[in-house]
Amino acid sequence: MRLAVLTAPETFEVREVPDPVPGRGEVLLDVAVCGVCASELEPFTGHVRSEFPRFLGHEVSGTVIGLGDGLGDGLGDESGDGATGLAVGDRVGAWVTTHGFAERIAVPAQHCFPVGDGPVDTALAEPLACAVNAVELADVRLGDDVVIIGAGYMGLLVQLLVSMRGARQVVVADTRPDALERARAFGATRTVLVGKDSPAEAVAEATGGALADVCFECTGTQPALRTVGEVTRMSGKVVLVGYHQGPDRAIPLGMWNWMAYDLRNGHFRDLSVILRGMRIGARLTGAGRLDQAPLITHRFGLDDIGAAFATAVAKPPGFVKATVVMGAS
Repeated sequence: MRLAVLTAPETFEVREVPDPVPGRGEVLLDVAVCGVCASELEPFTGHVRSEFPRFLGHEVSGTVIGLGDGLGDGLGDESGDGATGLAVGDRVGAWVTTHGFAERIAVPAQHCFPVGDGPVDTALAEPLACAVNAVELADVRLGDDVVIIGAGYMGLLVQLLVSMRGARQVVVADTRPDALERARAFGATRTVLVGKDSPAEAVAEATGGALADVCFECTGTQPALRTVGEVTRMSGKVVLVGYHQGPDRAIPLGMWNWMAYDLRNGHFRDLSVILRGMRIGARLTGAGRLDQAPLITHRFGLDDIGAAFATAVAKPPGFVKATVVMGAS
């Protein structure tokens, strides 16, 4: 089988390697796609110190084509975080930490979640879990006024999930007109073109001066942190969804203290939380309640993985999410 390896900054090599063999409690997946995650862009560009080779890729979906020992004796628990009764032919989203850009991969069965009969190439369960967990952490309530800063992939996922919770206003801010057009198509009650319009004024107008009950920061950039303090009410909830890589960030902490913000970190490292979010996301996907197809705008074959990453860095007009499709030319 073929596997992509990052051998130096901006340099991938596609290698022929033996097929993995699933161990006890594992399944063998025929990988349909692996998404390019924003958290992997810094190692790709070389903007952070990294050892090579690196085996990137964790946003995997595919089809079960083999079962390891122990999968016929009741492994998994439907009431917990694992998968029950996985069988050859099941289409799943999977939690992996490495080696995702490969044609096949062995994965613990309890880290795989059936996604129903829809297209498996758009069923990216792991990044959806990040959005699920952030929205649940925020505890968006009926009638809340919500601001989402950033209408990229994660921001739009958050918006779709927030819309299921009955918010009164969902105001989305971004610097890109095309991103805001998508946000409006997904039901944003108001959009703000940052750099042209004032987020603070727009949110105040939309909420009758009350400002946001919940603000999701989904860009991972310094300017967005400044905007948070302009649009969130006193004692409002601030949820950090964006991945803040690179230089240290600065916030007006004295003002944030005075405003008594309820600061919540939307990043999780507890495996049980990640798996729970994946199970919820997979259930929404399988039921047809959430479709990521409109968010996956750029697809590349494994031989073009370097172009996939370069596109995710450049973010050309119309870009939301890039995936690497196994078997594509």
